[in-house]
Amino acid sequence: MSSGEMLPFEQVPLKAYAENAYLNYSMYVVLDRALPFVGDGLKPVQRRIVYAMSELGLNAAAKHKKSARTVGDVIGKYHPHGDSACYEALVLMAQPFSFRYPLVDGQGNFGSPDDPKSFAAMRYTESKLTPFAKLLLEELGQGTVEWEPNFDGTLEEPSWMPARVPAVLLNGATGIAVGMATDIPPHNLREVVSACIRLLDDPDASTADLCEHIQGPDYPTGAEIITSRVELLRMYETGNGAVRCRAMYTREQGNVVITALPHQVSPSKVMEQLAEQFRAKKLTMLEEFRDEGDHREPVRLVLVPRSNRVDVDELMSHLFATTDLEKSFRINLNLIGLDGRPQVKPLKLLLEEWLRFRTDTVRKRLTHRLAKVERRLHLLDGLLIAFLNLDEVIRIVRTEDEPKPVLMARFGLSDEQAEYILETKLRQLARLEEMKIRGEQAELEAERADLKSTLDSKSRLKTLIKRELESDARQYGDDRRSPLVERVQARALSEAELTPSEPLTVILSEKGWVRAAKGHDIDATGLNYREGDRHFASARGRSNWQAAFLDTGGRAYSTPAHTLPSARGQGEPLTGRFDPPAGARFVATLAAAPEARFVLATDVGYGFLTRFESLVSRNRAGKQLLTVPDGAQVMAPAAVPGAVDSALFAAVSSDGHLLVFALADLPELDKGKGNKLMSMKTPHRLVAMAVFQPNQELVVVAGGRITRLKGSDLDAYRGARAQRGGLLPRGLQRVDRLEVIG
Repeated sequence: MSSGEMLPFEQVPLKAYAENAYLNYSMYVVLDRALPFVGDGLKPVQRRIVYAMSELGLNAAAKHKKSARTVGDVIGKYHPHGDSACYEALVLMAQPFSFRYPLVDGQGNFGSPDDPKSFAAMRYTESKLTPFAKLLLEELGQGTVEWEPNFDGTLEEPSWMPARVPAVLLNGATGIAVGMATDIPPHNLREVVSACIRLLDDPDASTADLCEHIQGPDYPTGAEIITSRVELLRMYETGNGAVRCRAMYTREQGNVVITALPHQVSPSKVMEQLAEQFRAKKLTMLEEFRDEGDHREPVRLVLVPRSNRVDVDELMSHLFATTDLEKSFRINLNLIGLDGRPQVKPLKLLLEEWLRFRTDTVRKRLTHRLAKVERRLHLLDGLLIAFLNLDEVIRIVRTEDEPKPVLMARFGLSDEQAEYILETKLRQLARLEEMKIRGEQAELEAERADLKSTLDSKSRLKTLIKRELESDARQYGDDRRSPLVERVQARALSEAELTPSEPLTVILSEKGWVRAAKGHDIDATGLNYREGDRHFASARGRSNWQAAFLDTGGRAYSTPAHTLPSARGQGEPLTGRFDPPAGARFVATLAAAPEARFVLATDVGYGFLTRFESLVSRNRAGKQLLTVPDGAQVMAPAAVPGAVDSALFAAVSSDGHLLVFALADLPELDKGKGNKLMSMKTPHRLVAMAVFQPNQELVVVAGGRITRLKGSDLDAYRGARAQRGGLLPRGLQRVDRLEVIG
């Protein structure tokens, strides 16, 4: 091709090119970056780090070397990616709070549970492999794996590690690929090995049978797993689910001490969440909290209750529901199977595939060893011939120009045997003894017979795998760290429950300004009011109750009583908290427990009984509660003291009639106009009402005169609901109010 000619090119539609490029990228991310392999449980970067460290001689018995040395080898020889990402992968394998069975033994700052990413730079830290990593590397040079060229074709690297245990379950894995992700939790070595042996003995064992051995995940931290056994079984049967972990705590001298946090939860994050609630006055039952963790006890959070009356179980239930002291972990057993494809695998299928992988690995190892034994026996046969004919061998070597073919022809040796004899030093031949050769031959022949017998027998091969699994579990296994305890679901306390119950008086001024004073012995009329304003209404309640207000249109509004401004000032306008209709004024205030009952009425003589919770509304615009006829006025609600069934209702009209009837005759409604309370002639209106018990005294106040009515004194005024009642004595017919005493 001349220099002036253009190079040939292929025209591809952009759509096809983009699809193909994205597909290639997706497959690369799935297979070579994000998902672990079922055989060794490692992602490519982890596998390359472990292999590079083994090639550097950084086994458990060696001295630590700078982590930068390892990272340099990994990215220079096997993994051409960023050094920071590679180092972070190395650090992760060294953190005992991240990996259940760490593969790297780090020396230096490798982060802490409080901040896992606070590790020092790789030029400062040193590392080597842990003893556990031997389970991945021990059989590497024994013909057990396939080798493939590295990225530039100058070296070879193993396609996988010949893992002796199901590492994919032991340390778990997390990763996000294209269109899929994996979240495999860590497990306990002894439990997983026990399940493998059960499956070897009984291939028909169900997932439920295997879960008799694998109780559930086993995280590096000691938090409780509170997911039920039923949910765990369903998770293992499908390969998908969720696991909830809850912090563990003890009680020391009245304090609550948190000793273990869920996996990947830092103490500092929990302290931030506690501080946020504390500042928002949502943890008033706590006096203080502090982090007393150190290098001996990394997790030790101390919560100091305000008093010994605080229900600790209720407090912790609230914290579990509102902080990371309880955390849910997504489970997705998605990994690359033996067929090289990603798949979400149930527990039984995962273990079956790993056992096939292990069986194949052991078979390759035995076959490789058998080949070495047979080669050695072959060489020993030739060496024995040379020993028995040593003088003749020496003569041939001395006199012949090409001794090798002569030796082969003279003694019937193979090319390999003749080469081995010629490479053997004369000094060694002189010291060889026939008995030593025959002794080694006998040992190797016995080993060959045993290897062949094992390879030819499925039961012997299975027994060997079981024996090796049991041995590894004894050597490297440990007790479960995450106890499985079924707990009741955590419940966040409501705002009312979080607020201390203290006496409180809600004070409303004529112009609609509101405030709250601590205590019930408050002289509301003597407080300082804005110019032109004065006291209008008060309600005694508690700080953990709601405060409710009624306007002239019968709408109800509410707000937590403890959020009202202090009575030390002049308060704030209710219109800043609520949005009443134009022209509406606030005419009543109440504060009570949700189950308390009140009678709501208008001065035209209609009303109903309702619970206080009917007045509670989260809307700034309130809720329409009492229907107010045209020209009618809303009256101050009458509280019901004691039981409704025994209570009496009293109402007074502007023409001096008093009616007393059983409150039970008045229906209980959530909203509406209500029923007729008292019959009145136009233009008279209802001027006062009250609810009292038979043992209480009803006081009628009319100007400067009062009368007390109790027991038989009320007979003259008793009647049925909606009647007119009895006429009060002269001088008491212009009633100002009704009071209840006793």
